[in-house]
Amino acid sequence: MIERTYLDAASAEPMHPAAREMLLSAVDSGWADPVRLHHEGRTARLLLDNARAVLADAIGVRPDELYLTTSGTAAIRDGLTAVRAARRRTGTSVVHSAVEHSAVLHTAGEDAVEVGVDQLGRVDLDAFTAAVRRPGVAVAALQSANHEVGTRQPVEAAATACGDVPLFVDASASIGHDAVPTGWSMLAASAHKWGGPAGVGLLAVRKGTRIAPAWPMDEREDGLSPGFPNVPNALAAAAALQARLAEATELNDQHRAWVDEVRRRVAADIPDVEVVGDPDDRLPHILTFSCLYVDGEALVTALDAEGFAVSSGSACTSSTLRPSHVLAAMGVLTHGNVRLSLTRDTKHDDVLRFCAVLPGIVQRIRAAVGM
Repeated sequence: MIERTYLDAASAEPMHPAAREMLLSAVDSGWADPVRLHHEGRTARLLLDNARAVLADAIGVRPDELYLTTSGTAAIRDGLTAVRAARRRTGTSVVHSAVEHSAVLHTAGEDAVEVGVDQLGRVDLDAFTAAVRRPGVAVAALQSANHEVGTRQPVEAAATACGDVPLFVDASASIGHDAVPTGWSMLAASAHKWGGPAGVGLLAVRKGTRIAPAWPMDEREDGLSPGFPNVPNALAAAAALQARLAEATELNDQHRAWVDEVRRRVAADIPDVEVVGDPDDRLPHILTFSCLYVDGEALVTALDAEGFAVSSGSACTSSTLRPSHVLAAMGVLTHGNVRLSLTRDTKHDDVLRFCAVLPGIVQRIRAAVGM
């Protein structure tokens, strides 16, 4: 049986043992409706408040500034929609970088101003500054770091440039893997990216940021995320993030060194390959490269057959059948693309085996198409 190696943490990190332990415990105590006044409801409320306090402390906000949503995508959609609605007298357009997550692009809609990036994937700060200072801008959006190539964005400088315009930061790729940036008005994150359960998103809203939720205001997260809260999942998300941050220094140093090693090996061992993203100012666990004359889906499938779970943002991936908008905006090769992202369970031997197997797979795929 082929040994399996999961290298797709940027899509979903395996559940942290601390989260699994908390989840199994919480399902027996946190199942009731936390807005009810009976004993069971008060118990669930206490647990939910504890989870919120832990998560808020990790993000660097007050508990009453943190809202729980059903996903990172929901946090982006609800947060951007709410702040734009509150500023409709000022304007309706959203300024965003060209490499934001698709949830930001879809929420921003047609009335948006897209700002380009350089070949490393970093936003053009001068163009971003000029865009947010034009009339009619409701909100600006800039990710903390890119989810496909790992490049960090200049969030603090962008926040300064925004002035009175709220800055929305999608920190889904970086929470648990990097320091939380400062200067933002709203921030979104997703628990399954740091080893929490799926179905928990975070939306932090700094005091003084005006919002007008699309849902009627009720007792559920002030209308930002209506519906029955999943208290056990919220507790598991908090346990995972707390545990992950305790491990972060050691894990991040380890991952950065191993990604640097893969970066060197790929460039040296495979002809006609482009390793993309900033080599230094980046998230520690993500690496993306593209191979000329190779179909991305074929490469991901072949690696899967060898036991490696990776992702691809190139053309002809099974989920979109479109090239990665991130790679296209960077002006780099979009075909034959692979993103590997290390988990807390990744071993150095896994990395070495990946580097040993990859050149032969690329050569075999190229030979099959006559290259």
